[in-house]
Amino acid sequence: MTDTPARVPLLTFWQKLVLSFRRRWSDCGFWYGLAITVLWPFAMFGVKVGFRGGEHIPKTGGVLLACNHVSGCDPIYDVAFVIANGRMPRFLAKAELWKVPIVRRVLGGGKHVPVQRESVRAADAFKEAVAALERGEVVVFYPEGTYTGDPDFWPMKSKNGIGRIALMTGAPVIPVANWGSQDLLPPDGRLKPFPRKRVLVAAGPPVDLEKWRGGPRTRSALDAATAAIMADVTKLVAQLRGEEPPAQAYDPDAARKAS
Repeated sequence: MTDTPARVPLLTFWQKLVLSFRRRWSDCGFWYGLAITVLWPFAMFGVKVGFRGGEHIPKTGGVLLACNHVSGCDPIYDVAFVIANGRMPRFLAKAELWKVPIVRRVLGGGKHVPVQRESVRAADAFKEAVAALERGEVVVFYPEGTYTGDPDFWPMKSKNGIGRIALMTGAPVIPVANWGSQDLLPPDGRLKPFPRKRVLVAAGPPVDLEKWRGGPRTRSALDAATAAIMADVTKLVAQLRGEEPPAQAYDPDAARKAS
């Protein structure tokens, strides 16, 4: 690993302007579309934005995007990245949010995916995600479940939900790295737009999960598939940072037990 960050071309003003007018407007629902419209000018023109690897996102068909999570504004830039590459992303959210009237309209209209966390069977928790992939959607998944707990913002050990969905559906899993967004909106929630920050999003080729496809979906298989996915995500983050990742991913469960 070199200590020089991988080059990610920053979008020029004209490239941003073209994307602003050519971006896909259909199939996002009124409220989701309104949110994108309101946030787009700040997200694209208030920050130095760089995208790389969009060619790895299939133009059609169901696909899982596995993203690291370093900031509350990661979804904004992941949306912009996916839209810039001709698709409309859907996000997973806890099913309880569909009980809130206004929120339900936003999530439902945008075809976002409820996670049934109260389900007795683990597979049932993600049945809507499976259905979304089967109808050809781009489903964005943050395997860590929350902002990374690693003090240096490296991806941490994740739950095996994404491995379960990938093996249940056979959908390709595209690793996606976010970097720089933690400077714009740190974990303390205080927006820091000045001086202008640089936010990078990079995707890599599909994760090789053939070793586990078609086999029994045991916990060890799901954990191993998830670890392979997160290894590819971490590799991309390391390229953006130009640094070596930790030998072992931060384990939030172990940290809680130790505290």
